[in-house]
Amino acid sequence: MSTSCVPRPEPAAPSLPLRPALPRVVRYRIPEGALRALTVFAAVRLAGVAAVIVANHLNGHPLVRSLAHSWDSRWYLHIATHGYGHLIWITQSGGVQADWAFFPLYPGLIRAVTAILPLTPGTAALLIAWAAAGTAAYGIYVLGHHLYGRAVATALVGLWAVLPHAVELTIAYTESLFAALAVWSLYCVLRGRWLWAGALAALAGLCRPTGFAVAAAVGLAAVQEVLRQRGRAPATLWAGALLAPLGWLAYVLWVGERTGDLLGGYFRIQSAWDSRFDFGAGALRFLRALFLHGGGFVYPAALVIVAVGVVLFGLLCLDRAPLVLVVFAGVMVLLVVGGSGSFSSKPRFLLPVFPLLIPPARAFARTWRARPAQALLVGGALAVVSLLYGAYVMVVAHSPL
Repeated sequence: MSTSCVPRPEPAAPSLPLRPALPRVVRYRIPEGALRALTVFAAVRLAGVAAVIVANHLNGHPLVRSLAHSWDSRWYLHIATHGYGHLIWITQSGGVQADWAFFPLYPGLIRAVTAILPLTPGTAALLIAWAAAGTAAYGIYVLGHHLYGRAVATALVGLWAVLPHAVELTIAYTESLFAALAVWSLYCVLRGRWLWAGALAALAGLCRPTGFAVAAAVGLAAVQEVLRQRGRAPATLWAGALLAPLGWLAYVLWVGERTGDLLGGYFRIQSAWDSRFDFGAGALRFLRALFLHGGGFVYPAALVIVAVGVVLFGLLCLDRAPLVLVVFAGVMVLLVVGGSGSFSSKPRFLLPVFPLLIPPARAFARTWRARPAQALLVGGALAVVSLLYGAYVMVVAHSPL
């Protein structure tokens, strides 16, 4: 039988290896305009570091030592090098201040970096703080872009960079690390990524005593979502909400176990630092002393910054911002106003509360579209004030940071 009429099969094309789909983290696209906002942030904060170095030079101080060895920084570095339970300080009134008052995430990261890289603890602390500040700034942009668009997101990052006390984002303190964890946790809530939100909130709880503000925001946002879905929330939501407070609780209970008072030990340690919630009694005593006897420049400036923070929180509520942002900002402002301790440190506690900047950022974005020259003038003036104030509190003033 002839096979001449049977069609011959076409030769198969050479098989090509299938390219696997890129993981989500690789496929992630950086929002348009983020690079510009981050460039502005980096330029302002590097100028802030330069201003501190120049101020140190003019005052005859070591040029960069204060960046990594100021106030609380020395406690973090000592914990990173020697662990807990090896450093106490006897105050003039006879109080005993112990290193257990400082949460473990930042010194733990310092120790990890020095174990991997040939860096001193101070250099590692600065590296972590600067990387966290950039991560936080990017998170603020992403969150702002998600809610309000590119112009407001850029203004939000710019305003965060020129806060009067933003110099503390570039020293060996925990504010930048806490801000990075907080903003990305809150952003994950807005995107419905509850496990990530809970995990980042738990890490924030290991970073600072105010970490439970992030957990509270995640928890109440979860309750809101459960009510919205009439109880049919996914399991990841419940898991994220339960995970959120575990970091803070774990450290508080660990300190309590070490001190022999499981539930009260940590709070007794904090009381020795005059750090407790007294419903504003300490703030009222400070105001009375300030008006009767006056004070240096730092204390009236701190009072103005806190007062502005309270007003901005009211504007944030009127702006009908998402609940998770309002709760986080509200708890943080409440702790600042109702907590005891040195009033000169209160502006630093407000530094991670970026939602307070949403109302002025929206106004600034509108001004930029209508009158760019005026907006540029205002932004430049705020930057100059931030640089001068930061150099002053770091080098000249002797008030606690």
